[in-house]
Amino acid sequence: MAADGRFEEFVRTRAHALYRYGYLLTGNAHDTDDLVQEALIRVRGAWSRIRTEDPVAYTRTVMARLHVSMWRRRRRELFLPNVPDTPVDEQHGTGAPHSAVWQALSTLPPGQRAVLVLRFYEELSEAETATTLGISQGTVRSQMFRALANLRAAPRSDLIRKEL
Repeated sequence: MAADGRFEEFVRTRAHALYRYGYLLTGNAHDTDDLVQEALIRVRGAWSRIRTEDPVAYTRTVMARLHVSMWRRRRRELFLPNVPDTPVDEQHGTGAPHSAVWQALSTLPPGQRAVLVLRFYEELSEAETATTLGISQGTVRSQMFRALANLRAAPRSDLIRKEL
């Protein structure tokens, strides 16, 4: 199979998971579309170099770093004021199945949210999370500690603990 065919197959089989992951990072469908599109453009450009590596992990890393760059550039927090109770985009499989959890995540700064998404949704280790975000393992631990403390201190934290 040609390199183009392998990339097309990768996109065809992993697009839904990439959109879900992007939605968890960005918190909305519009930014998710931009993030996934930009990440796939970059992955396509590097495809010949990553074909022996794990393309899913490489793409997640690209997406996480692009997301961090986006919110650093904007110098503002991305948040969801009203998280929908039903999926936003049935085609991509993104949405908010547990609205209390989504609302709680939307209150966190982007760095803390990214760490929680990578550690608990993507089930990456501290080392993998640090590599993906381009930060130290100590920063991963401190961001995770602060994020969990913020979630515990939030109103309705008992409901959040049940859903997590």
